Amino acid sequence: MRTALLQSSGRPGSVAENLKVLDDAAGRAAAAGAGLLVVPELFLTGYAIGDGIARLAEPAEGDSADAVARTAGRYGLAVAYGYPERAGEHVFNSVQLISADGTRLANYRKTHLFGCFERDHFTPGDQPVVQAELGGLRVGLMICYDVEFPENVRAHALAGTDLLLVPTAQMHPFQFVAESVVPVRAFENQMYVAYVNRVGWEGEFEFVGLSTLAGPDGVARARGGRGEELLLADTDPAFLAVSREANPYLRDRRPGLYGSLVLV
Repeated sequence: MRTALLQSSGRPGSVAENLKVLDDAAGRAAAAGAGLLVVPELFLTGYAIGDGIARLAEPAEGDSADAVARTAGRYGLAVAYGYPERAGEHVFNSVQLISADGTRLANYRKTHLFGCFERDHFTPGDQPVVQAELGGLRVGLMICYDVEFPENVRAHALAGTDLLLVPTAQMHPFQFVAESVVPVRAFENQMYVAYVNRVGWEGEFEFVGLSTLAGPDGVARARGGRGEELLLADTDPAFLAVSREANPYLRDRRPGLYGSLVLV
C-alpha cells in the first residue's frame, strides 16, 4: 500500500484552513497512487495554541470527522489525522483513522503525555493497542512520545501490527528520535513505522520535520527534510513476511524473564 506522509503544521488555530490543507494533500496523494494519507499530531487545530485546544476540541464523530470522511471518499484513500478529542469533561490528544469510503475505523488517545504543556491540556488515554484492517495490512495507531516507550511498540508487534502510524509533534533538540529511534523500533518489532511530523515554530516549540516511513529492515523508505512536503513510500506485505521469517526477535523472546518490566 502506498502511504503518503504530510509533513506540515497547517494553519495553527484554524480548523477550517487545516481541513483545506488536508483536502489538498489528499488530492495530491491520491493522484500519486496512495491508499493512505497520514498527517501530524493535532493537525486539525495546531499544537501550541494554549486554551484554544479545549475550545476547538471535538467529539470523535464531530463535524471535522465528517469533513475528513468526505475528503477520504472524494479521493478514494484512507486518512489518519491528529486532533483534540472532546469526550464529556475530558480532552484527549487523539488520532482517528477513516477509510476510503468514509467509515471511521479506529480512534486512539495518546497514552504518554509529554511535558507540562500536554499534561495541562489533556487527559491520558488508557488503551495502548488500537488497530484496524486496511489494504491487507493490520494498521496500528500511536502518537509521538508513545513510540519512545519500547514496551508500547512491542505490544503492537505482539498484537500483529504491520504498519504503525505515528502522527507526531517532534521538537528540537530531540530530532534523534526521528533519525535513529524510529528505524530501530521498526527493526526490533518487525513492522513498518510511519512517523509524521510538524515543521517550524509554534509558540515556544520548534518542530523539526524529518518525517519518515521506516521498514522492518530499519531502512527509511522516505525521509523528510525540515520544510513542508508530501512524502510517498510503499509498504510491502511480502517483504514484511520475508523479514519476519529472517529476524527472530519475536520468536526468541523469553517473557518469563521480563516480569520486572511491569513493576512500578
